[in-house]
Amino acid sequence: MPTRNGSARYEGLGKDGKGWVSTQSGALSEQPYGFATRFENEPGTNPEELIAAAHASCFTMALSFALAGAGHHDGSLETSAKVTVEKDGEGFTITKSALDLHAKVPGISPDDFDRIAAEAKKNCPVSKLLNAEITLSITLDA
Repeated sequence: MPTRNGSARYEGLGKDGKGWVSTQSGALSEQPYGFATRFENEPGTNPEELIAAAHASCFTMALSFALAGAGHHDGSLETSAKVTVEKDGEGFTITKSALDLHAKVPGISPDDFDRIAAEAKKNCPVSKLLNAEITLSITLDA
């Protein structure tokens, strides 16, 4: 299995510092980040939104493969993730990743879908990595 990597560079310290994050694939290349992009909604990225994107994409792919493995071959899945960061003493802790799934899978029962989605949430590699509460809300269109 491949090992993937990303990198970050930070110049200056604390609130005055500026950072840049890149990914091996080049999908992110020197994307700015720092205190203002993380806590003050300035343009750029931040670790929490990157984790949210990773969790949403990982879960959605895991669910897609699980549904295919259960014999379903058509449908659409759209997942958003909201990652919560909270003050924790002198620092911060990521406390939650809330997945919100909107799905359309013709011919699947709501019970079967809920069971398969719960397993995908549990078994997605990013879910296994996170040490935070992970929730899942589902909208299944007929």
